[in-house]
Parts: sequence; C-alpha cells; structure tokens
Amino acid sequence: MTTAAYSVEELMACVVSRELRDGELGFIGLGTGGRAFVMAVGIPTVAIRLAQLRGVDFIAQYGVKLEPLIEEAPACFTDADLLDWRCRAMIPVEDALDMFRRGMMDWGFVSGAQIDPYGNLNSVCIGEQKHPKVRLVGAIAQTDHCAHARHTMIILPHDRRAFVERVDFISGLGFGDGPGYRERFQHRGGGPGKVVTTLAVLGFNEKTRRMQVESLHPGVTRGEVERNTGFALAFPDPIPTTPTPTDEEVQLIRTRIDPKGLFLQAKVR
Repeated sequence: MTTAAYSVEELMACVVSRELRDGELGFIGLGTGGRAFVMAVGIPTVAIRLAQLRGVDFIAQYGVKLEPLIEEAPACFTDADLLDWRCRAMIPVEDALDMFRRGMMDWGFVSGAQIDPYGNLNSVCIGEQKHPKVRLVGAIAQTDHCAHARHTMIILPHDRRAFVERVDFISGLGFGDGPGYRERFQHRGGGPGKVVTTLAVLGFNEKTRRMQVESLHPGVTRGEVERNTGFALAFPDPIPTTPTPTDEEVQLIRTRIDPKGLFLQAKVR
C-alpha cells in the first residue's frame, strides 16, 4: 500500500521495475530531453535502479557504458558529459549493438511515435516516407532492440495518435502482421513483452499476437482507454488495477534515484 501521492511516471517506473529479474541485461538508449526522453530513457532508468535497490542483480547498458552510476547522472547529456559519467565498465563502440546480434540482451527499452496492434513501432516519420508530414528522430538502435532482444519493453504516452491501426513506417518490429511473422524471417528475439503506458499495462495474446489489456492504472476507465486507442483491444473480466507504488518506492525515487527530476521530469540541459 502507499499513502504518498505519486505521479504517473513514478507508477510506470514501478511497473517496469517489477518485470526485471536477476542476471538480466537491458539496453537503454540516450536522449536530450522532453517527453520522449522520459518515456525512452527516464522511466527505464529509474525502474532499473529501483530493481537493483530491491536486490535484483540487473545490469544496465547505455551505449558503450555498463552500469553507469545513476545517482551521479550528468545534468547535461552531451557526448562529453556521457563519456565522463562514471560506470562499472566500458565496451568498444563497435561491440555495443553486437550484444543484441549475439543474443545477449534480455530487454530492449523502446518508445516511439506510433504503435499498432501487433507492437510494431514507428520513430521515423508520420505520413508517406518520401513526403512525410513529420520527420521524426529515426530508428537509431531501435531496429536491433526489436529484432534481437529476448523481449522489448515499450513505454509510451497513451493517446489515439500513437495507438494506430497501421504504423506509417516500421522502425521497430513487433509481431509483424501476426502469428508466425517473426519465425518466418528467423528473428531470434522474442518480440514485445509489455507495453506500459500512461493509462494501462498491456501484453500480447500468445495465439493472435494482438495487444490486450492486462491492467488499468488507478482511476482509469475502460472507456478512457478505448477512446485513446485507434484499434480494438481485448479486456480481461474483471479488469485488474495496476498496483500502486509503495511509500518506500516513492521515497527512493524522489530522494535517492531522481531527486533533481533529471529522468522523470526531463530536467536535463
């Protein structure tokens, strides 16, 4: 139980944290601020540190760095600042993404501008590729995350612009067009594991590979999720409520892991 007020970002970090296990390795990309940074970098960072403080032996990789000291995170995420960030070990840059291709990565933490019912992600463009309405950040390492990691953890704001029937470009592969797609193209990774949003926790049906609701966050209704999703979702009956953060988790986040709001409020320069 918790008596402390908590933000939705703190709730999402706690949800992600509870999925992490001893002996696993997870890859977090880098970013420079804003809401996208909170989803792709901030929430998984706080989640991993929460798990570690709970005694889970989980290893985080940021590019070439293994186990950077979260409590000493730089206030500015330029290349120079990141290279000065103290960590347990560094690996050659040419080996950083090779960790995925060698089947060593348990979790890839990803986000995007669009997601479809099968967990395919788009972070490249909105509209037709040759003449897009919006040019996005690009795939970066998302392709490797989604093709090779044992599972991907997808973290997104939940609104109808993001949850679409068909993504405009697949920059991160989910389950393709349904059952058998990944196997047909011999992708070694297991595909999307969870989708954690500002409204709910979602998983994927083992037979159809379509997204389905696992729980709704406290105070969120089924109607609210349906209005903010551009495709049909399956709901359990009854619908569970996402467990809230404990007082201890809230205190750890605010006083030890992210006291300056670098990760969950994107207060990076």
